Amino acid sequence: MNMQIKSLLLGSLLLASLVPVSAQTTRAALWLTKADRSALFEEQKTDLTFKSGKEGGTTITVDDKPRYQAIDGFGFALTGGSAMHIIRMSADSRAALLKNLFATTAENIGISYLRLSIGASDLNEKVFSYDDMPDGQTDPELKHFDLGPDKTDVIPVMKQILAINPAIKIMGSPWSPPAWMKTNNDTRGGRLKPDCYAVYANYLVKYIQAMKANGINIDAITIQNEPLHPGNNPSLLLPAPDEADFIKNNLGPAFKAAGIKTKIIIYDHNADRPDYPISILNDPEARKYVDGSGFHLYGGDISALTDVHNAHPDKNIYFTEQMTVEPENQNTINIVWPVKSLIIGATRNWSRNVLEWNLAADPEYKPYTDRGGCPMCQGAVTIDKNEVKKNVAYYSVAHASKFVRPGSVRIASNSSDSLPNVAFIRPDGKKVLIVANAGDSAQSFNIKFKGKLLAASLEKGSVATYIW
Repeated sequence: MNMQIKSLLLGSLLLASLVPVSAQTTRAALWLTKADRSALFEEQKTDLTFKSGKEGGTTITVDDKPRYQAIDGFGFALTGGSAMHIIRMSADSRAALLKNLFATTAENIGISYLRLSIGASDLNEKVFSYDDMPDGQTDPELKHFDLGPDKTDVIPVMKQILAINPAIKIMGSPWSPPAWMKTNNDTRGGRLKPDCYAVYANYLVKYIQAMKANGINIDAITIQNEPLHPGNNPSLLLPAPDEADFIKNNLGPAFKAAGIKTKIIIYDHNADRPDYPISILNDPEARKYVDGSGFHLYGGDISALTDVHNAHPDKNIYFTEQMTVEPENQNTINIVWPVKSLIIGATRNWSRNVLEWNLAADPEYKPYTDRGGCPMCQGAVTIDKNEVKKNVAYYSVAHASKFVRPGSVRIASNSSDSLPNVAFIRPDGKKVLIVANAGDSAQSFNIKFKGKLLAASLEKGSVATYIW
């Protein structure tokens, strides 16, 4: 190479290194789901570039200076029924499914948060607790405590999941204490006997310790799934004053005495009763043990999460459950509702996570318990022996879980009824914007970031995740 050419090349490299970062080209990746199913969480090959230009029309402006809540993760409930279907698959089919669900590479979706039931939920084959006794007998010293049926499905499945993602966060939620601790001596309804408060606190301590002995760290527990819905099987009626009493006089001190760092999350029910968690957080003796409040959206408005945040901004918000279903064998997918209401709605209202319900069921939505189990709870995946079908819950969570990794932080973006959206900045500095077209027709819009514009469009009923 002669000296003149070499000098020119060196000069070009020097000039390139002096170009301000703001002037360099920023390209965005796009993952898309279309309402007509022609794209189901698929990466698009379109060249999307932020460019200088005159702003016009609809613009979503993303600003990474305002920072809101950190994100713990996105995922599902791994019910006993879900684990039962997964453990019965062949080893190869099970490994492939779990890789797709929990790994972040290639086409996998990187679920980063799971909810387990403490004992049976209504999506188990049978109702059980970890200390069931014959009628008329009790076990106040919990000598018969045993993880029981979970040892055959939930625990071995969790160990395989942890091998894929050792950092996954796990929440535990009880549907009912053992029947002998309850006023009606039944798995359904009733209240916790006052003289069993301390025993039940020790029961939850034992659960966390037993799971840890199996290599499973329970990051958080809720006190009671749907404490105002005693008609499920299993279930428990636990009014707010009772929950506050249990936390401040029993569970909180029991966790402290045992050196347990597992977070305590209150409420775990619908957004129509923000007064429930607020009343507990107003109690100084209870609130000192409480990390935050959990919500479902079978009733109320998602904005209630912000009401609770505003009342107690030092306490966290979690979204712990929502059933998301679609009719079988239809030609369209209604992905806008769960993305708009849950993925976008909950996180724009301060939630650190979003959990949908539930991970897996069979084609008949089994198993579920009698006397109150859910006969219509479609899984995120339908498992038929070794065959797997992905449903709307799978795709809605995928749009967040793959890209909005734990430790990401919500940042500012302007939203609208027709183009609801939410934005995040990840630990690696990349930005993620999730947008749903909730309007009546296709929409063209700009994404604006640091003065540059990206031209985008979405067909009616479509959802997109942009990463740059």
